[in-house]
Amino acid sequence: MKPKEIVRVRDVMRPEIDIVDGMTTVSDALSQMKNLKNKMLIVDKRHEDDEYGVVRMSDIAHHVLAQDKSADRVNVYEIMIKPIITVDASMDIRYCARLFERFRLSRAPVVENGKLVGVVSLTRMVVHGVRK
Repeated sequence: MKPKEIVRVRDVMRPEIDIVDGMTTVSDALSQMKNLKNKMLIVDKRHEDDEYGVVRMSDIAHHVLAQDKSADRVNVYEIMIKPIITVDASMDIRYCARLFERFRLSRAPVVENGKLVGVVSLTRMVVHGVRK
């Protein structure tokens, strides 16, 4: 019997990374999300010892829309999640899927040697993982 081929996160991730500065207004972040057809933006580090953050559509809905705040007057850093859970590019997608389930994630940034290299989503893992 042939051993099952391991599918790594790097094999299924999307290499495009959508990064925004924390001082960006939510209104501008929404414009960027709309143009990119994305539901999540990575918030860049302010300095070397900082951590990445993330802002999702659900964060905007909860902290801006539901609170009846102006998207032009709220900055991304005020509503972002930080620090974020990242996954290593060499991780087996079966373990990545388990991590996503455990922490109720639908997507996460991918790192390799401490650098952002892409974004992986549960959908991409399922589509590629089931086909193999």
